[in-house]
Amino acid sequence: MKASEVRELSIEDIEEKLGDAREELMNLRFQLATGELTDFNRLSALRREIARFLTILKEMKDAQEMNLEGEA
Repeated sequence: MKASEVRELSIEDIEEKLGDAREELMNLRFQLATGELTDFNRLSALRREIARFLTILKEMKDAQEMNLEGEA
C-alpha cells in the first residue's frame, strides 16, 4: 500500500490495518522458524509497510493534537 493511499484512511482504519500487518508478520516469522516460508521478500515488504503505517499514524495524531491545541 502506498503512503498516499494510507493517508486517505482514517486513524481507526490505519490502526486496524497495522494490527493485521503485525499479525501477518508474526505468522511469517513462525513459518520462517519452522522452515515453511517460501516468500522471503514478503518479510521485508511487510516490515516496511508496518513502518509506513506507524509513521503516517504518528503524523496524523500529531496534526490532530496541534489542531486541538490551536483551538484551546
